[in-house]
Amino acid sequence: MLRRMIIPALFGLLGCWILVSLGLWQLDRADQKAALIAEMEGRIFQPPQPLPPVLEPEADRYMPVEIAGRFLPEHVFILSARRSEGPGFHLVQAFEAEDGRRIMVERGFLTEAARADPALVTTGPAQLSGNLHWPRDTNRHTPAYDAGRNLAFGRDVRELAQVLQTEEILLVLRQSAPAHPVISPVPVYNVSVPDPHFGYAVQWFLMALAWAGMTVFFLWRIRAQHD
Repeated sequence: MLRRMIIPALFGLLGCWILVSLGLWQLDRADQKAALIAEMEGRIFQPPQPLPPVLEPEADRYMPVEIAGRFLPEHVFILSARRSEGPGFHLVQAFEAEDGRRIMVERGFLTEAARADPALVTTGPAQLSGNLHWPRDTNRHTPAYDAGRNLAFGRDVRELAQVLQTEEILLVLRQSAPAHPVISPVPVYNVSVPDPHFGYAVQWFLMALAWAGMTVFFLWRIRAQHD
């Protein structure tokens, strides 16, 4: 009987070891991701600096920046919603810096009723501060930009830059001088980075537990058949 149980027992132990190891690896990944998020969130509230000449989306995400220049007429509405105000839009507008660079500025949230105001989109000189961002809130299922309604369904920086004829740089506004009378800035306050590793670790540990249970049951069956 013991000889019949050795191979299933070893197979069960090996499977449990592999599954537990995968769970521990995911916990380690979760710790690394938490450290990265903490580092990026610490970057959000650092003193703003001038817009660097060269930017890397991953390395410079959430960098605080201050910039002077003027708002241009080109703009896009991004379909959105706020819990306290219901459906509405975010306004992304082209901005020309004093050195001639054209970037995009997410000015903030406005209600559906406010969008109908023909004087909503203001232009002219402004001093801005905010955080650089390359959002990840679109996927292959997100509808393309609707030119007829000047409406986008997510912040695809590359697509918006093509529409507004700017660099692929989005500044999420924190403060502006002068301030807009209607549009409410929605600054970056925390980091939006998927962190599924803890959930994956729980899944691996549950699989290890199930594997151990099946191994014990199989060994019990072998013993019961022998008896």
